[in-house]
Amino acid sequence: MKILDLFFILFFSICFSQENNIFERLSALNNNGKIWYNIDGYSVTSEKVKNTFNEKGLKKVFKKHQISESETKIKDDQISSNNLVVTKQQKISDDNFQINNYYFIENPDKTITVIWFIKNGKTDKETEEKLVNAIIENIIPNENFVPMQISSINFAGRRIELGNSCYWTFLNTVQCPYFGEMNWSVHKTLEDAKEAVDNQLKVTKSRKGGKVTSEEMVDIVFEGVPTKAKKVIYNFTGVPSALAAMSGGKSLTVYYVAENVRNKYVSAVMSFWNNDQINPETGLPPLLEKLIKLQ
Repeated sequence: MKILDLFFILFFSICFSQENNIFERLSALNNNGKIWYNIDGYSVTSEKVKNTFNEKGLKKVFKKHQISESETKIKDDQISSNNLVVTKQQKISDDNFQINNYYFIENPDKTITVIWFIKNGKTDKETEEKLVNAIIENIIPNENFVPMQISSINFAGRRIELGNSCYWTFLNTVQCPYFGEMNWSVHKTLEDAKEAVDNQLKVTKSRKGGKVTSEEMVDIVFEGVPTKAKKVIYNFTGVPSALAAMSGGKSLTVYYVAENVRNKYVSAVMSFWNNDQINPETGLPPLLEKLIKLQ
């Protein structure tokens, strides 16, 4: 085999592996033209708008996303189409910030696609660029898309049956009334997964309407893997809260965990109310029983 031939085989093998790596961590949901994505703890949306990619059209789109004229707009040369990128930072709490990265893409018909990345904590420019290119080149496999109506989910490579009572409240966030709730993401590294659950805990603590009454590390088995989770109990007794009012519960128990599951780095936050259908033998409602065992 010629050295040049070997080089091209290795080059394309590496590119394919890298491309597949992003798809192995990616979930997508098409909601009437606006598409939601979840990867590495990011919440991402993409939407095509009719405005023309020129000064006038972009100005209207910037205004919609509360981007001022003074904010820096740069072109990313790693994106395969003409574009402008804007980064905004929002303070959530004293030690937690939400990063908003907006990609304004010029479509072949001169209209605009807006791709909006939201993440608490560290961001990854390379992952963002790969996903943007995959979106605008329309190469995301169909198997990465989940249906709007769900009776089962693909949880880090395992199909979990849910029945007919569960629904998405957000992509990779499942609500099962009286059976529990969970959200999760697949990450590039375990460190990123751990940071994601830590940041989610910080965000929850910063919200008004509840009080932390207990916080401890506990031993669990998560998807067959012995590990530790942070168990936090929030009390809503006597505190006005729309969340508590909707559930009818007075306390919320939450498990925060990050672990290597089936060679995938997964962050997961699983919760249930005190008035959910809790199995006295396991101490868990039906949804959480499918994922964890308490030690």
